[in-house]
Amino acid sequence: MLCTRLTNARVITMDPDHPVAHDLGIWHGRIVGVDDAVTSLPARRVIDLQGATVLPGFIDSHVHLAWTGLNASVPSVAPCNRVADVLGVVAEAVARKPHGSWVSVRGYDQRGLGRHLTAAELDTVSDGRKVFMMHDSGHACVVNSAVLGLLPADVPHEDGYLAEGAMGVARRLRLPYSQDELADAIAHAARTCLSEGVTAVAEAGIGGALFGHSPVELAAYQLVRGQGRLPLRVQLMVSADTLHPVGAHENDRIPRALDLGLRTGFGDDWLSVGALKIWTDGGMMARTAALTTPYQGLGHAGELQDDADALIDTIVDGHLAGWQLAVHAIGDRAADLALDALERAQALRPRPDARHRIEHAGLIRPDQLPRFAQLGAVAVVQPSFLRYFGDDYASIMGERRAPWLYRGRGFLDHGIKLVGSSDRPVANGSPLRAIQFMVERASESGQLIGPAEGVTVDEALRAYTVGGAFACHWDDVAGSITPGKRADLVVLGDDPRSVSTSRIGDIEVVTTFVDGHESKESTL
Repeated sequence: MLCTRLTNARVITMDPDHPVAHDLGIWHGRIVGVDDAVTSLPARRVIDLQGATVLPGFIDSHVHLAWTGLNASVPSVAPCNRVADVLGVVAEAVARKPHGSWVSVRGYDQRGLGRHLTAAELDTVSDGRKVFMMHDSGHACVVNSAVLGLLPADVPHEDGYLAEGAMGVARRLRLPYSQDELADAIAHAARTCLSEGVTAVAEAGIGGALFGHSPVELAAYQLVRGQGRLPLRVQLMVSADTLHPVGAHENDRIPRALDLGLRTGFGDDWLSVGALKIWTDGGMMARTAALTTPYQGLGHAGELQDDADALIDTIVDGHLAGWQLAVHAIGDRAADLALDALERAQALRPRPDARHRIEHAGLIRPDQLPRFAQLGAVAVVQPSFLRYFGDDYASIMGERRAPWLYRGRGFLDHGIKLVGSSDRPVANGSPLRAIQFMVERASESGQLIGPAEGVTVDEALRAYTVGGAFACHWDDVAGSITPGKRADLVVLGDDPRSVSTSRIGDIEVVTTFVDGHESKESTL
């Protein structure tokens, strides 16, 4: 007997052997079959979906759950249009905190102001508190003099503005968050993901200096799962700066590792260790992504996170230690470094199915595409960056380079696995809105950005299902509605393939099923 049968549905399976179906059977968290294989079988529960569309649950392959959840309780200065308005929000936040405490503020973006705020300006409203205002990109911050006074003298800053590693030093003064704080934040963010049709995510870097929240951050995910508050599947990327030299046997050729040799693949269906996260450059929003040619009108070309040789050594060491790698590379110069390092690593120890990932791949030149394909690198892109920030990105790249931004068609035509993700909370996390952009390539203003990079609706859906499963080594259990795979599903109010492209982002997410169980908010 089936546990559940979904009937009268428009099932888009993403399985080429049976692309569409009308019935779907579930037994103990797994898909039993579709159509004739299950229609006549008895079921404890039969749900008539009245023509609703069913897809494999969306996989968001690059998120920051703890950061997203913590943001929910932090005051925001967005939109940043006037310095006085920003300072007004900071003053209100300061008033709610005791003297001497830390005040966190989010939503900062210098582009709306035309310049960065300064420590002196924050000092006018700080009243003895330590103010830390995070840039929306996550790659920079502005702090007041109370924080600057705690920093080592050699930490570079520009009137309180700190980027990349310097920001990490300032963040460490505030950290760590408690396990309970992090568990609450993770649970909150996970519920938001679920409401948007996401049933599995890859958390993009725990425990490190840039985006980590605690040296024991993995334990917070174990805590929230143990409490029964983890409603979706989570794969954790580990920040590369948590590796340290180990005394492994010389034949193992493992120069650096986590204690006990923990690496990609440890865990279970709900919580597991995924890729090793390595940051090679910054972000376009903060103008720190590393380019081969300067930003239009700015006179600089961003920066690498560290000495190039040191970054390459880390990538090679991670590969030798058996990790899948997730290499953050937004600018084309950073992508060159990542590809060079992966080539060296594979030459030293070939691992054809390593599925090393390039996170963001924000600006990829035409000549880099064949190398991507040759190395088997997976492109994990964030289409919503161009939907929400595309006008700005196109401007700072200029007419020649703008078509290379967050490619779609170029990757697919070269046989490169294309994977969709959000990088929430940097951008809106809705997969449907990202899928809409992947097809139409239009920013919110309507500007077309690299329209030749547009893909079909089916290809965009694959990027958030089949592609995500491949990137996370889940393709044997997720990504398509295939007998034996997990019953992780999203039910939509309409078929993304049937509505006009401009309506895809507004399709209702009716409910989700994870492990065969529908979300608590379901109205079915």
